Amino acid sequence: MSDPLAYLITFRTYGTWLHGDARGSVDRDHNAYDSPMLPPNPGLALAEVAQLKHAAILLGEAHRTTAAEAIERICHDRGWTLSALNVRTNHVHAVVSAPDSPERVMHAMKSFATRRLREMRLVGDDTRPWARHGSTRYLWTLRQVEEACRYVRESQGDDLGGEL
Repeated sequence: MSDPLAYLITFRTYGTWLHGDARGSVDRDHNAYDSPMLPPNPGLALAEVAQLKHAAILLGEAHRTTAAEAIERICHDRGWTLSALNVRTNHVHAVVSAPDSPERVMHAMKSFATRRLREMRLVGDDTRPWARHGSTRYLWTLRQVEEACRYVRESQGDDLGGEL
């Protein structure tokens, strides 16, 4: 099989979608593509909240702009093609073409955005702005890339800034 044309990468901010959440969730044992999510579990959700190291992170305008600029910069510096980007209050969506694995791309985006957020003093040195891992979908066809870009740009609600 050939290489994918792009990836749809999504990652959430820390503490904003925990296991047991009413929206459902996935874990290491229940995360196969297109498989059902774990059902809501209020007891598990409360246990997850109790384990947080700090409050959940919601991104304000300055945070979103800083994160978007950082992600655009790392993509440019590494020669990746960033086709769409939308930094929301509690998650980031990006459509990117890169010769690296989507996990490496996501890790670089999160790391560089974190560094810039700390440099701008928008988060503290002991604050984790992002949840562990995220979603990495392979986009194999031009139609999938176009649909992903449309989803990122047009299906996220009102414009908040932090978009490409």
